[in-house]
Amino acid sequence: MDIRNFFFKYRSYTPIPLALMIIYFSMPMLPYLWYGLACLTIGESIRFWAVSYAGGITRTTNVGAPALCSSGPFAHVRNPLYIGNLFIFSGIVLVAGAPNIWAMLVLTWIFFIIQYALIVDLEEKTLSGLFSDHYEIYKQNVPRLIPRLSSWKNEDNRKPMAFIKTLKTEKRTLQNMVLIIILILIRQQFV
Repeated sequence: MDIRNFFFKYRSYTPIPLALMIIYFSMPMLPYLWYGLACLTIGESIRFWAVSYAGGITRTTNVGAPALCSSGPFAHVRNPLYIGNLFIFSGIVLVAGAPNIWAMLVLTWIFFIIQYALIVDLEEKTLSGLFSDHYEIYKQNVPRLIPRLSSWKNEDNRKPMAFIKTLKTEKRTLQNMVLIIILILIRQQFV
């Protein structure tokens, strides 16, 4: 199996060892707790916005899409979900605290930069094959990771899903965030 496919298929599970390490070394402390909660909120807000436009296709284990989503947050940046995830995991590190918080934050970013570099390469090649010229125009107008301020105007005029439907699609991410925070708090009781 191509390592890019492996990371794409198991992208929901590959951060588990990192999460366990963060929980193990956790030592929550103010003001990092508040900074972490702010990062978690920003990250989940970005993800929620992106999922409301892209839908449940964001949860698949096979690369591809029935249509190119280039509206909503995807009109500002090509990978809003991954940006949201970076904020979420940065928030988890900050909530967890620890004497080595900055090393944990750097390690977290290195992990996700490597994982997402592999995944994005695979996704871009796949989407280029599926949507050819349309995807190339999209790539030329919408940055990969640093959002453009103005929304790219194009023919994708889809509307976001209803709040409840988006919430159902995004519930696993929310459950995992809450679980990790609970485990950090439980771990704190046994230090």
